[in-house]
Amino acid sequence: MFDLTNPIYHDADKAREHLEAIHWPDGPSCPHCGNCDQKRITKLQGKSTRPGVFKCKECRKPFSVTVGTVFERSKIPLNKWVLATHLMAASKKGMSAHQLHRMLGVTYKTAWFMAHRIREAMAPSPKDKGPLGGEGKTVEADTTYVGGKEKNKHLSKRNARNIGGMGKQVVHVLVERGGKAKSDHIANVTGKTLRPIIVKQVDRKSTLMTDEHGGYFHVGKEFAHHEKVDHGAREYVRGDAYSNTAEGYFAILKRGIIGVYHHVSEAHLKRYLAEFDFRYNYRASLKVSDRERADKLLEGARGKRLTYRRIDEAAHA
Repeated sequence: MFDLTNPIYHDADKAREHLEAIHWPDGPSCPHCGNCDQKRITKLQGKSTRPGVFKCKECRKPFSVTVGTVFERSKIPLNKWVLATHLMAASKKGMSAHQLHRMLGVTYKTAWFMAHRIREAMAPSPKDKGPLGGEGKTVEADTTYVGGKEKNKHLSKRNARNIGGMGKQVVHVLVERGGKAKSDHIANVTGKTLRPIIVKQVDRKSTLMTDEHGGYFHVGKEFAHHEKVDHGAREYVRGDAYSNTAEGYFAILKRGIIGVYHHVSEAHLKRYLAEFDFRYNYRASLKVSDRERADKLLEGARGKRLTYRRIDEAAHA
């Protein structure tokens, strides 16, 4: 349960100690050389030294728990970072930068940058990138378009797709029933585009569940079973054959984009998808509490530096 009175949301030192407990359960570890011998690590103290700084006797470099994380070199108090991560982790449909700006008492530009850093931390680490499904398991695959509503567009833009950021963007998702999801921003819905994504991210022993789109026809033969439902003929469920789990994922994604973010640029769409994947993969129905999800997010902050320049370059690429 979220307790706003918890000191980690108000005291920078308490927030740092919370982060240390998550990242260093067995004591400090040097992010520069990997040394974790507590006898070779010294905690620096003194009036001119800020709290939480250590020095490694192996590489002779100072460090703190934020080094090597998305929080590194940030002038924003760490307690505000911890609060922001909890708010974004616990908000099922996301939280806008404007809302963070109002709740944290920071500028909109700062809140926007914080949100993108937190989304970077939500991206799966290498150890979490194993394939979905497996023997006896079913993985649903589906695509959708995200962007503005067609009825609100000028007639000349109605059929636009990926043109100067004005058209809708194509999102593909793989969802293991009762398990995790992985979504991707793709250029088009063809077998040439879909096959590399599916075979890389889904165990071949799985049952692949799709609609009748031709892009799935050949790749489906590479899996243990391939079941299809014909949406064009108004067939949505046939026994265990359905893609409703993937449709449920898309429902949450679209409610977030339409109701919370309103507009998501093509340059940053992959980070928003990582955000929705993260919350889905650590959802309440998998017995993950908001606090556990927030701690998992803080844990994922390591090894994912993101500078403002990188975000700006992506926006103008």
